[in-house]
Amino acid sequence: MEREIVKVLEIIAVVAVLCVLEMIREIHTFKVTHYTVTAPKLVGEETKFVLLSDLHNKVYGKHNKRLLYAITKQRPDAILIAGDMLVGKKGVYPKPAMEFVKSLANICPVFYANGNHEQRMKENPANYSHVYERYKKELSAEQVIFLENRSVVREWNGDLFTISGLEIPYEGYAKRKYHKVTEAEIEQRIGKASRASYQILIAHNPSHVPAYKEWKADLVVSGHFHGGLVRLPFLGAVITPQLKIFPRYSGGIYREGQTTTVVSRGIGEHTIPVRLFNTPEVVVLHMKGRQ
Repeated sequence: MEREIVKVLEIIAVVAVLCVLEMIREIHTFKVTHYTVTAPKLVGEETKFVLLSDLHNKVYGKHNKRLLYAITKQRPDAILIAGDMLVGKKGVYPKPAMEFVKSLANICPVFYANGNHEQRMKENPANYSHVYERYKKELSAEQVIFLENRSVVREWNGDLFTISGLEIPYEGYAKRKYHKVTEAEIEQRIGKASRASYQILIAHNPSHVPAYKEWKADLVVSGHFHGGLVRLPFLGAVITPQLKIFPRYSGGIYREGQTTTVVSRGIGEHTIPVRLFNTPEVVVLHMKGRQ
């Protein structure tokens, strides 16, 4: 009996060591994930978007050259940023994020919607030494387009796209006094969804996907949950950095009715540097019409 217990403990120890080694490997690398999004509204040639979220000042190689090379190699028509590229903490300057996003603007148009980290710095400027204002000013000077509850219309490859960036009430990120975002709140902030063009909604927090669907977005792109930190076969995401257990929308593509939702697992970490079976990712969206 003792020998069997020792054997079990040895197996547990080996598995634990392997998991730790895998976690170390994952937080130092990333992958490129491809999704195909089809819709009757799309009638032109394929349009390619790169989706990024949750960098949190992470650097892959000097000046993020590894990450920039992987994105450039995709030859995207545009880059969609779903927030949290920096770290919203006192005394933390967003130089890595700023340098990286500036470099992205040399590849193609960049559309930037804020996450909770940018939003709290923006809404409490004195607490963060007015860093967000300088961050936005420098990136805007490089033609990065910030979508703070506003929309732009662009055409690529014969298709018309409306891209909207949503900032929800900050209470919508709360862990306890949770504020459920509604379709009416979205409409109040950014107006009605476009019917004439393909409507993309960049909304950092995927907790409110039901409201985004009611608003009638054709495509929702989000991040925030970092893929659920640990992902298990059949179960998917286990727990988010916000301590949400088994989140419904954690990472991947979800097709529900007329709305497609793509949630990035993020490209970095903060506070809790844990990833297991959950490699950071650059997401590539292949936008195509239905045959």
